[in-house]
Amino acid sequence: METVDAMSLAKIEAIIAALRHERYRWPPVRRVYIAKKHSTQKRPLGRPTWADKLLQEVIRLILEAYYDPPFSPHSHGFRPGRGCHTARGEITKRWKGVKWCIEGDISQCFDSLDHQVLLTILRERFHEQRFLRLIANRLKAGYLQEWRYHATLSGGPQGGVASPLLRNLSLERLDRFVETVLLPVYNHGKRRSPYPPYMALLKGVRNYRRAGNLSAAKA
Repeated sequence: METVDAMSLAKIEAIIAALRHERYRWPPVRRVYIAKKHSTQKRPLGRPTWADKLLQEVIRLILEAYYDPPFSPHSHGFRPGRGCHTARGEITKRWKGVKWCIEGDISQCFDSLDHQVLLTILRERFHEQRFLRLIANRLKAGYLQEWRYHATLSGGPQGGVASPLLRNLSLERLDRFVETVLLPVYNHGKRRSPYPPYMALLKGVRNYRRAGNLSAAKA
């Protein structure tokens, strides 16, 4: 019964009625493991039921309309109309002086999501308590692995429709901290200070050119 084909208006109305009276119960997601590219480790993937996916999509639409507009314009992951290509476009158009960049990866990004921190962030601007309780119940619904139930004390299911947006809510705090605290403290002056080893190389190039030794200057 939990397939796209089995979905009907009657089933949707039953879900709405259960939500209205707070009788809806999130089923635990089924956890499977998929191979990681260039790694021997496997990535846990949560496979929710179809009704679960449908309701998560409604939650995502509500939260996205409410929280996405004030997100940093430099954030591109899991956002409408944004992605890898828009991030590369920003680098090409705006980061004219950049010669290198740092790539980082958040270990167990979805598994490490702190439920209390997330709910605290939501409560700051969102005051509909039934909606918040619905999200809290989703976070602690647990998962099934080899048909054994496991509680979820932290994290959100990777593969859940709303999980990327919920993760972005906490990452947005990191973006804001970098832009409002770190950058003003560490960015000083109108131009970057000269880097002594690089300036020494430039001086060597000039000296070789003046001496007519172009091959040494090019090297």
